[in-house]
Amino acid sequence: MKKTLRQYFDKDLPETFFVIGINYTKADAETRGLYSLSETTQQHLLLDTKKQTYNALSVLSTCNRTEVYGFAKDPEQLIQLLCTYTRGSTKVFHKMAYVYKGHEAVSHVFKVGTGLDSQILGDFEIISQLRNSFKRSKDLGLLNAYMERLINVVVQTSKRIKNETQISNGATSVSFAAVQYILARIPFVAQKNILLFGLGKIGRNTCENLVKHTRNKQITLINRSKPKAEALAGKFQLTVKDYAEIQSEIIQTDVLVVATGASNPTISKELLFLKKPLLILDLSIPKNVDSNVVENPLVSLVHLDELSKMTDQTLHNRKAELPLALAILEEAKDEFHEWAAHRKYAPFIRSFKEKLSEIKDGEIAFQRKKTEGFQEDHAALLADRLIHKLTTQVVNHLKTANGSAEQSLEIIQKMFELETQKD
Repeated sequence: MKKTLRQYFDKDLPETFFVIGINYTKADAETRGLYSLSETTQQHLLLDTKKQTYNALSVLSTCNRTEVYGFAKDPEQLIQLLCTYTRGSTKVFHKMAYVYKGHEAVSHVFKVGTGLDSQILGDFEIISQLRNSFKRSKDLGLLNAYMERLINVVVQTSKRIKNETQISNGATSVSFAAVQYILARIPFVAQKNILLFGLGKIGRNTCENLVKHTRNKQITLINRSKPKAEALAGKFQLTVKDYAEIQSEIIQTDVLVVATGASNPTISKELLFLKKPLLILDLSIPKNVDSNVVENPLVSLVHLDELSKMTDQTLHNRKAELPLALAILEEAKDEFHEWAAHRKYAPFIRSFKEKLSEIKDGEIAFQRKKTEGFQEDHAALLADRLIHKLTTQVVNHLKTANGSAEQSLEIIQKMFELETQKD
């Protein structure tokens, strides 16, 4: 069956690439928590969608955002998918979230991956999270050439912005901001008792920043997986306690940092039998510290959303670097769009080359029978060079043809009777 011109461009059109998501700009921590996805849930989502009709799909879930990237008939498919695997509803999503399509979707991925859409401007931790989410999809066979090229270009652009601008100078993460907050509000912090509960990525980063900037040797680690806590404690010569001891440890604590990954609060007022003031920093999404802790007059509670609203000189300096960072982003984005525009001709060119190869094979077979001493190898080499030159000529024409490219393709299709390749 012959392939129509339209069919050459239907697969993986940029216009069918969507990003749907919810982040800190409209949704508070509690709402974002409804749409958060654990690594296990992300894996299940991807494995289940692999059995369906999704050509390419990836998901990202961090403390500040949950997003789905992929090709679909319409964005509602992706919204329904996200809500199926989370506790969030489509009604709330439509009120608080965002949907990007085509070039706008690509622009959003670039901004996310380069830290320009982060709650703390220039937070480059996000690029490793984004890269890992796309890698997970690739490992499951859920990443097509378009999305693979996209993440590769975004990663390279992130490196350029980090190396060629000063937008990453100063505080670059919520974990660092948490330590800055402690330093600014707790006098003689090196002599205080600090308890860190939860050792995921944010917890580990916070621990390293605490050790580096507070010079405190009285930091205690508690994690549900004790070996994980012992491994980190050994690196910095810190104390490890069992999870069962958390209540007694809190009594002695001046600063409690909570970075657990639980779906429900792990710290509540029932655990607090305090004899002195306690500063609690909740770095978790969803919130892992129950708001009822502030019923205790000795408690001060700060959530990561508050930590992220930094208005100090560091953020001011970063904003000054924004124009340069955006210029680098736009340059990389233009190159990606140019690649995508040329890529849509690939199926057509492949069919064209195969048609010319069929003609070549037929002529060589004819001459082999008709001509005595026919030098088949030389003839094949000459024919292949001609095919390459003709194909290159067609490709160059299509790149510069602008509006007449489809007309040229129609003529070539009719002239050579190009047919559909078998899947």
